[in-house]
Amino acid sequence: MAATDENSALFPIFILTIMALALVPYTMAKLFRAASKKAKTIHCQCSVCSHSGKYRKSFFKRISNFSTCSNLTLVLLWIIMVALIYYINHMNTEIKVFEPFNILGLEPGASDTEIKKAYRKLSILYHPDKNPDPEAHKYFVDYISKAYQALTDPISRENFEKYGHPDGRQGLQMGVALPQFLLNIDGASGGLLLLGIVGVGILLPLIVAVIYLSRSSRYTGNYVLHHTLSAYYYLMKPSLAPSKVMDVFIKAAEYMEIPVRRSDGEPLQKLFLLVRSELNLDPKNIRQEQAKFWKQHPCLVKTELLIQAQLTRESAALSPALQGDFKHVLELAPRLLEELMKMAILPRSPRGYGWLRPAIGVVELSQSIIQAVPLSARKGVGGSGEGIAPFLQLPHFSETVVKKIARKKVRTFQEFQDMSMQEHAELLTQVAGFSASETQDVEMVLEMMPSIDIDINIETEGEEGIQEGDIVTMHAWVTLKRGNGLVGALPHAPYFPFHKEENFWLLLGDSTTNDVWLSQKVSFLDEAAARIAASKAIQESKEGAGASLQEINAAVKEAIEKVKNGSRLVMGKFQAPAEGNYNLTSYCLCDSWIGCDKKMNIKVKILKRSRAGTRSGSGPVVEEGPSMDDGIEEEEEEEQDEYDDYESEYSEDEEDTKDVKRNGTMANGITHSKAKGSNSEGSSNEEE
Repeated sequence: MAATDENSALFPIFILTIMALALVPYTMAKLFRAASKKAKTIHCQCSVCSHSGKYRKSFFKRISNFSTCSNLTLVLLWIIMVALIYYINHMNTEIKVFEPFNILGLEPGASDTEIKKAYRKLSILYHPDKNPDPEAHKYFVDYISKAYQALTDPISRENFEKYGHPDGRQGLQMGVALPQFLLNIDGASGGLLLLGIVGVGILLPLIVAVIYLSRSSRYTGNYVLHHTLSAYYYLMKPSLAPSKVMDVFIKAAEYMEIPVRRSDGEPLQKLFLLVRSELNLDPKNIRQEQAKFWKQHPCLVKTELLIQAQLTRESAALSPALQGDFKHVLELAPRLLEELMKMAILPRSPRGYGWLRPAIGVVELSQSIIQAVPLSARKGVGGSGEGIAPFLQLPHFSETVVKKIARKKVRTFQEFQDMSMQEHAELLTQVAGFSASETQDVEMVLEMMPSIDIDINIETEGEEGIQEGDIVTMHAWVTLKRGNGLVGALPHAPYFPFHKEENFWLLLGDSTTNDVWLSQKVSFLDEAAARIAASKAIQESKEGAGASLQEINAAVKEAIEKVKNGSRLVMGKFQAPAEGNYNLTSYCLCDSWIGCDKKMNIKVKILKRSRAGTRSGSGPVVEEGPSMDDGIEEEEEEEQDEYDDYESEYSEDEEDTKDVKRNGTMANGITHSKAKGSNSEGSSNEEE
């Protein structure tokens, strides 16, 4: 019985230990992750972003950000742990050590007379004949009698002195640290104990497994519904302009699950009138076009109107009910656009190539949604291939302001970026009527905008040239620079209500055949992961080439320094196609900024497959910049580059059915080129 009481007393300690084993490591990991997110707090400091409230750290917003289900559960568990510690320190039940002198109230070494005298006094108080209380009887038998026997009987005293107990050596006792009522199997609590064992040991894991499997069967690893991926796969076409990409994007299963309420009818009608010019409706048959638009599935109509409300910055006109749906649509947008991008670059052709044109269209749509810029603003005007869209992402800019500065011969965004700070101030204050603070906001955003440099090396490792069927390796260093010196940062996006990280897509493709040969997503926020990836890739590459340990260490050290300075290594392999000259293009597309994309034209010569063991001395070359040869060939190449040049086509959807033209003379040697300072707007180069 005493052992059972001791086990019951140990039950809180058992529970505390089990909780601490899981709770302490989890809490430390959560705090470490929170401390490592410093890069994500780097955001635009302009007044427009500050007034948007997206980055405002008020007391109530801190509480709302903290008050997640996991955080509240964590706090509750810590409260329970503190309560258990307090209870254990103050509980009355203690494990008593057998001390006969203390039990009889004597000092160690007392005489036999004193022992007998103390025993008689305690017998009067606790003997069953004198005290009918069962607890008194129990205490008399278990403690007083044993203590008297241990001090008066020679054998018992010898056992006590040797083993600490009058009965001699005690065997090892084991118990279960559970309360007594749970151990009373024969009593009323037997069913409760059985129910607890079945519930905790069987039902709870089974329920968790069912929930996990049902969720995992519906969602991908990026938390996108499988039905969405199926729809994107079958609706994607080889050639899609951004306006047509919108038609595919809104058909996500997540958007089809958004409820359409009867009360949404009138607000959506008003929103339709505000964004009608952006819906790409034929003005000649406007009535038929409008009727056709409203005959679509209600979820499609609602989703497209809400996205257009973001693009045209008309979200203030939405009803309170639509505001919630509007934020839900935008919250899902980056995730769905990334999956749509993967569907565009998914290998479809026999050679395993993706589609270039829809990939560019998806990135353009992402840029417009993040920056809240209409797709119609991307139509080329004047000397700008991207229209006025890059200007509209700047704070305080509007179409009127763009027209005013255009009168001062500033027609392209690149021209505006190339101006000095003083020239910006004079232009904006004198021509656009900006105040000093508004001009400062514009300057802040210009310093936040990334500038990309690309250094590409394409070769067959260990060989001089590239022959058809070779496994070709591309090494590309993508370097990001900003005017304010930052590398990882959040973009200026005051109209997008959620935090959005910058992501870049590096594409190597053939614009004439609409093929994507290689593609990879690049992020500049996680420097530690980039260092590890670059070190591993460089080490494996050098080891494969047979480099010495010293050369490998030097190359890895150099790669780490590049990553620290804002570069990211992109590597990929592809099989060389048939013999011929190929005019490829390398695109680095940003999904969050307009006008920061970079493009580089690349010429690659694929040689005919020679006999085994022999290889021609000719190889591939990447060329950039004007040729030094005669003017006739230069004019022919300029005409070809004009065709290859990438421009956003908002309203047209063309199928690429033209044959591939591969012109020009190829030099010998290893493919290597570096592109700096050229963006997607003006990056066509004259090549030989």
